[in-house]
Amino acid sequence: MKKIIALSVALLLASGSVSLLKAAELDLGEGNLRYKNLPQYQSYLKNNDDSQMTEYGGSVPHRKHDGVNPLPKGYKHAQPYLKNLWLGYPFSYQYDRARGHTYALDDLFKIDRINRYSEQAGLPATCLNCKTNTIPDLLDAYGDDFWASEFHQYRLNHDGKMHSIGCTNCHDPDQAMRLTITSVPLDEALKRQGKDWREASRQEMRSLVCAQCHVEYYFETKDHGVAAKPHFPWDYGMGPAEMYKLLGDGQPERDGFKGQFVDWTHAVSKTPMIKVQHPEYEMWYDSVHGAAGVSCADCHMPRVKVGPATISSHHWTSPLKSDEMIRSSCMGCHGDKTPEFLKSRVVYHQERTWNQLMIAQEKSVRAHEAVRQAMEFEGVDKEVLAEAREMVRKGQWFWDYVSAENSAGFHNPTKALDTLALSQQYSDEAVRLAIRSTDYAIAASLDKPIKELVPPIMEHSRKLQQSQEHLDSHVWLQYLPKLPEAELIWDGYGRVR
Repeated sequence: MKKIIALSVALLLASGSVSLLKAAELDLGEGNLRYKNLPQYQSYLKNNDDSQMTEYGGSVPHRKHDGVNPLPKGYKHAQPYLKNLWLGYPFSYQYDRARGHTYALDDLFKIDRINRYSEQAGLPATCLNCKTNTIPDLLDAYGDDFWASEFHQYRLNHDGKMHSIGCTNCHDPDQAMRLTITSVPLDEALKRQGKDWREASRQEMRSLVCAQCHVEYYFETKDHGVAAKPHFPWDYGMGPAEMYKLLGDGQPERDGFKGQFVDWTHAVSKTPMIKVQHPEYEMWYDSVHGAAGVSCADCHMPRVKVGPATISSHHWTSPLKSDEMIRSSCMGCHGDKTPEFLKSRVVYHQERTWNQLMIAQEKSVRAHEAVRQAMEFEGVDKEVLAEAREMVRKGQWFWDYVSAENSAGFHNPTKALDTLALSQQYSDEAVRLAIRSTDYAIAASLDKPIKELVPPIMEHSRKLQQSQEHLDSHVWLQYLPKLPEAELIWDGYGRVR
């Protein structure tokens, strides 16, 4: 039956007449519930626990820019300038702590980054790629037309309990549940490196299955690649500098875009920006653990007892949540240490990374403000200003590479601190160039504490952007267009009205 539906949808796509109704009729099956009797499934359900935090992370959902309110709204370790730095991009509307794999679909269908006030989501169906186990079925049905198709049409036939990230993302049920790669972008990235995951060892696969989603990526453009298809920028290497080089000068046939890649133009500084995603795999691969052959699963999927069976835990979370988890995950290698000592060493690295992350964040905000003031100065040297914008772009890229990576630096402390040092240097250079572009006329106006110079934007959303009063409440918000008044149309797995 599923093949018949897929053929029908494929024929509709060919004729250019896929409707919301037809997309909703695609049978996506029972998904994860098919495996509910396996012992691994019971540990998988532990991902539903959204009540535990670690010092710098955890599972309790909260606003990641809100260091004012306590959990569950805000948290003490927050980055107050996230909305400023992403202004003009959907991330500025909402960026929350992810609750975990079992909530991936629920949270995606409710997030404000997707335009739920319109029949057009504003972001493509690609956003489903790392949130669901249904991508192989959707690609079978739609082919490459899926990536750029309308996001909203897939709400009606998905269910979080069945279709969130789960068993078949990483296991092949037709091959005795062997580890497999279902991610087309990862398969293609490895091929470009001359690698075939089918020849990888089991230990390598225990990290590669995580690399399907815990990576940096961008969307190909319709003029040079497959519209909105995810693409991993690994061809020059997996470090932030190598990826930045690729994103600065795309080769159309290989990269799916030409010239400089741009996710959005910052509303205030008019700088062409890149949004980093979540490069855990790239951060890990050349770390102490990665170089020693320790896999992602060794730390995040330790061996545990379930009745008479010993299995790999499918509770994908931080081992720091309990002494028992530290013993299972860490003390197989570090058996001469105590859980308290091991936890303290993780927090030691995270604290130092976090301190530099906050400095890099503030320097990036100052760089945007310097360019804003310079570009509005009569007689500005536009060539020098263009150099300043390039430094703004680089400074924020290197900051975001660590910010978006979900270990607060622990996956690779050396790389994290080195990356943040570069971010700070580029942002400082951006300020210097912006001042020079005005013959130093704006130097005095920039010589203020950052929160006095540019206050954090604490409240911003699609609904608020429909209000002129809100846009007038902050100098930076005045650079945004007022959105037309509208009410919510979509939320969760269906229509509100």
